Amino acid sequence: MRLLVLNWQDRLNPRSGGAEIHLHEIFGRLASAGWTIELVCSGWADAPSFDEVDGIRVHRVGGRHSHWLRARSEARRILAERPVDLLVEDLNKVPLFTPLWSPVPVGLVVHHLFGRTAFQEAAFPLAAATWLLERPIPRVYRGVPTIAVSESTREDLRDRGLEGPLEVIPNGIDLDWFHPDPDTPRFSEPTLLYLGRLKRYKRIDLILEGVAELVRRGTEVRCLIAGKGDHRTPLEARTDRLGLTDRVRFLGFVSEEEKRELLRRAWVHVCTSPKEGWGIANLEAAACATPTVASDSPGLRDSVRDGLTGILTPHGDVKALADALQRLLSDSGERDRQSTEARRFAEGFSWDAMAETMGRSLEGMVVRTGRPA
Repeated sequence: MRLLVLNWQDRLNPRSGGAEIHLHEIFGRLASAGWTIELVCSGWADAPSFDEVDGIRVHRVGGRHSHWLRARSEARRILAERPVDLLVEDLNKVPLFTPLWSPVPVGLVVHHLFGRTAFQEAAFPLAAATWLLERPIPRVYRGVPTIAVSESTREDLRDRGLEGPLEVIPNGIDLDWFHPDPDTPRFSEPTLLYLGRLKRYKRIDLILEGVAELVRRGTEVRCLIAGKGDHRTPLEARTDRLGLTDRVRFLGFVSEEEKRELLRRAWVHVCTSPKEGWGIANLEAAACATPTVASDSPGLRDSVRDGLTGILTPHGDVKALADALQRLLSDSGERDRQSTEARRFAEGFSWDAMAETMGRSLEGMVVRTGRPA
């Protein structure tokens, strides 16, 4: 198969996140299996315009906010120069409306749509533009074979009125890398961990409020916040206002080795985002036998099994969040049970299996168009 993939970023982009991990884990494996994969994405300062990453030929055009203006012309240039079986729009942030201009069949991969949550992160003009650009998706992509990464995303797409083939292929995980290690003990103190980008819409402030509530109750706790992002300064200011500077540490960017050690050593992983495509950090924590307390929100409810691999709480309910955290921190038997179930759950997902499933689905998209795969 010969694929042209369109995504906002590649995994080497300093601002890359879970969607880019998914892209490279899946399409990198297909490239290793002999598929020809080209990617059109945005660049950044000093980024080479052409690169090869994980066997994928990467074309970088435009920047963070101009990529969507230039991606179409670059994609059409590639399509005019060499044969492609399928154009895959890996929808991340802004739709490129590929069915309106692609001369080859289109397949769509969707992590999640922002909807009104865009207004929780971006300034009003940018948030409004994102919201408005999502509105035509059901009409423009009607009938386009689509892959969602979670049941929550599939339900959202159907609720918005998207018609056509719609399959769920979840994110995977590297089970050879993320696994428990008997030689890596848990922290001696009850320790919570947030691991991800420090963005306003992630609602990490709720974790801080939850920690403050636990302290008011007399619960022994500390919290580690690992990751980088433009919301770190406001979060540090809130930490200071809540009197938590001796309880909360901001670790900044961590390497993959440090990330794995943190997931193994933390008592509980926490994620309070109002909406995610899947919540891959929840699965990475589960693979390391660490339960997660998360908001009962789209995507997160797919990657946490309530009462089994962690606890889901109503989004924004700080008391319920604190109750769940206190339950797992204080009850070692319950925490151990959920740790065991979390690892068992994670073992059902692997990038190899997800890439194989994705490959069959993409081949099916081409077959349905009557083109040879």
